[in-house]
Order: sequence, then C-alpha cells, then structure tokens
Amino acid sequence: MKSFVESDKNDERLLDRRRGFIDKVSKPVIESLLDKLFEKKVLTDSERETAEEKQNRRDKARFVIDTVRKKGAAAGSEMIEFLCGADPFLCEHLGLILN
Repeated sequence: MKSFVESDKNDERLLDRRRGFIDKVSKPVIESLLDKLFEKKVLTDSERETAEEKQNRRDKARFVIDTVRKKGAAAGSEMIEFLCGADPFLCEHLGLILN
C-alpha cells in the first residue's frame, strides 16, 4: 500500500477529493484529524476552535479540508498521512492510496 504523501500536489489532490471527503468521513475520524493536525501545528488554536464550533459533521469536514488545503502541499501531506492512518478504507475509496 502506498499513499500519495510524497507528491508536491497534495493540495490539488485534496481539492479533487473534497466532495468525497466531506460526504464520507466519519465524525470520529474528523475529531482524530483535528487532534493530530493541531499537535503537528498544521492547525492553530483558533482554527481548531472554529472547527470544534461546527455542529454539523459535513461543515466540520469542509472547514478542515479547506483550511488545510489553503496551507499548501506540506499541510496536505500531513492531512493525507493522518487520514490514511485513521481510515485506510476511506483513503482507498478516495484514491489517496495505491495498492
């Protein structure tokens, strides 16, 4: 199993898979992503607080992917790596993992 983490175009990959991520990611995976992205300083305190304020899972997912995507390829790589660790099935479904 190989992920696209090495790519310089992870922000584009996230954009291409944005809708699928928003539609399919579970609330526990979003919460785990928020924790990991915050620990690695991909998300700031205020960004994490804003995400936590979102009551709807889809709104929270939309905020997370859009915020990370705007931060560039390195941030996108971190998110993809964490997402693939938390939910490999979703990553495979989204085309973020090569078999």
